[in-house]
Amino acid sequence: MESTVIRVSTGSKEAVHDITAECERFAADAGGDGLLHVFVPHATAGVALIELGAGSGDDLLAALGDLLPADDRWRHAHGSRGHGRSHVLPALVPPYATVPVTGGRLALGTWQSIALVDLNIDNPDRQVRLSFLRG
Repeated sequence: MESTVIRVSTGSKEAVHDITAECERFAADAGGDGLLHVFVPHATAGVALIELGAGSGDDLLAALGDLLPADDRWRHAHGSRGHGRSHVLPALVPPYATVPVTGGRLALGTWQSIALVDLNIDNPDRQVRLSFLRG
């Protein structure tokens, strides 16, 4: 299995950050057929396969804002207001995704992208582990 870690800066606001290009490069370098596993080793971030570029990222953040409001209801209450919701996020947007790779290319659907989803404004520096398992 081949593996690497990419670093992503999500900034000081909630983010849906497109990491498809980094995943494509890694899969192309690995070559052949297999599975790309994308994993975020953080308790407050997730990975989504989603259409990006047509407002869907903002729609996802709005939906998560409705489901997980940034208010004082959370028992996990350190950090910025509503920080506890970031710890609930991985139950809704898991910290991993697996994508088939054929001939060194991601077998994503026409409009699918791979995105890091991060509601945690207290930690803008993220790592994402990419692993390739040959078929």
